[in-house]
Amino acid sequence: MFTSPAFLYAMVIFSWSTSWIPLTWQASAVVPEVGVMHRFIIATPLMALLAYRARHGFRFKARTHLAFVGLGICLFSTNFVLFYYGSLYVASGLLAVAFATASLINILLTALKDRNRPPAIQLIASLIGLSGVGFVFYPEIAASPAGTTGLILCITGTLFFSTGNVLSQSLQKKGIPVLSSSSWGMLYASILLFCVNLLRGNDLAPALTLPYLGGLLWLAVFSSVLAFSCYLTLVGKIGAGKAGYVTIVFPLFALLISTAAEGYSWTASAFIGIGFVILGNILMIRAK
Repeated sequence: MFTSPAFLYAMVIFSWSTSWIPLTWQASAVVPEVGVMHRFIIATPLMALLAYRARHGFRFKARTHLAFVGLGICLFSTNFVLFYYGSLYVASGLLAVAFATASLINILLTALKDRNRPPAIQLIASLIGLSGVGFVFYPEIAASPAGTTGLILCITGTLFFSTGNVLSQSLQKKGIPVLSSSSWGMLYASILLFCVNLLRGNDLAPALTLPYLGGLLWLAVFSSVLAFSCYLTLVGKIGAGKAGYVTIVFPLFALLISTAAEGYSWTASAFIGIGFVILGNILMIRAK
């Protein structure tokens, strides 16, 4: 049950749907590089503990460690820093919309790596789902004065995220456990961010406020350790293209949270968008 695609899918949706508001708390309190560093300094030992309890190894060849460094750069540092900076320019809903493009980017990168044409039904499902998310968030996109800058930052971050997806899928095909690769990737990301912060002269101290510290723990435990262990396992089971579709679904749940926490006002386009997302989800699940 706990390794079934349905359970993994649900855990990722829950963890990432609840991550956008704490992310904005962090980005508004400290420099994004510092906030992301704090997040993975906490997440790294927790992920390593999970790997140890699962009896997954930590000793790998030097060439494999280069891949772990790639995971750290793409999946656990650069993409987050770019999204944190993006949150300074646009609202949390637009961040989720930009991240939803990971579904389509995953499919294209996987096809490019394997030199295969992606299945048409996967492309159609992603485009339908993306269109649905666009309908849902169109009013917010149109109202954002700095939308272009924020969108560029978030799309670039999504490219790094999707590259990390493909890299993780390749490692899993070589028999390297997700928990082990993620532990090393998070460690290298933490070291990289620490060095960047030293070079930039950033204040490394966390903000001693309840929203920052509470959001930091939530992002480290649920949105990092739980979400990535489930998501990357899902990537290995069903492929980066189909797993990436979760990034289209969870913005809708984030929207429900925004309704309760931020007073989001539902529109006709939002309901149309939900219908598109449901249709795209059904097509993606049926795709072989």
